[in-house]
Amino acid sequence: MASAIKTEDIIYSDSPLTMNGFAAYEDGRAEKRPGVLVVHEAWGLDEHVTTRAKMLASLGYVAFAADMFGDRRQVTKREEAMALIGDLRANPQKLRVRVRAALTAMSAMPQVDGARLGAIGFCFGGTSVLELARDGADAACVVSFHGGLETQMPAVPGEVKARILVCNGADDPMIPPTQVKAFEDEMHKAGADIRVINYKGAVHNFTNPAADGSIAPGILYNKPADERSWAAMRAFFADVFGR
Repeated sequence: MASAIKTEDIIYSDSPLTMNGFAAYEDGRAEKRPGVLVVHEAWGLDEHVTTRAKMLASLGYVAFAADMFGDRRQVTKREEAMALIGDLRANPQKLRVRVRAALTAMSAMPQVDGARLGAIGFCFGGTSVLELARDGADAACVVSFHGGLETQMPAVPGEVKARILVCNGADDPMIPPTQVKAFEDEMHKAGADIRVINYKGAVHNFTNPAADGSIAPGILYNKPADERSWAAMRAFFADVFGR
């Protein structure tokens, strides 16, 4: 019989901001489990990310959805979202500190095995977890789903500890092949362990069912790519964590 999934809000800090994260895990299990950080899109910590956290919990992981804007702020207007993530992407050190704060909060959970940490992110969240890897964080692996691959602080050779999986839409207008190639070159120079999968016919935001093309034609859910990329993540985690 499967264990019930327990969820809870966890307050943590990236001074001076108070962050309100969301945790999900199987209740009633005594052993510590791998922790997986989940980083949201430009809209904030919303249902898309909490759903993914619960999906991870059902697979036996402890999932922790980060709050990257503080006070679990959510936005609906594209201009406001771009301003929020633009500030962080323009200041990669600030972004790295912000996402590390969430990783630290997750690793402090009593259910989490601090020696087995991973991170996944969607769109802006994918960018965030790649910055975490570039920063040499103690994470065994990171997975980016349709995340931006550019950075102002390229990886330093020997500093990237995490194994990296990038799940990318082959037809994403926001992440052209030149950006993918530049990322691969950067990571190869850094000696990082990476795998990039390009899903034919998929554009930006292909994992989010709420992406209906109304914002832009290049922002659209793609069920086959969503399912295949999640399966790729599961296989990747099984290889890294042995489960």
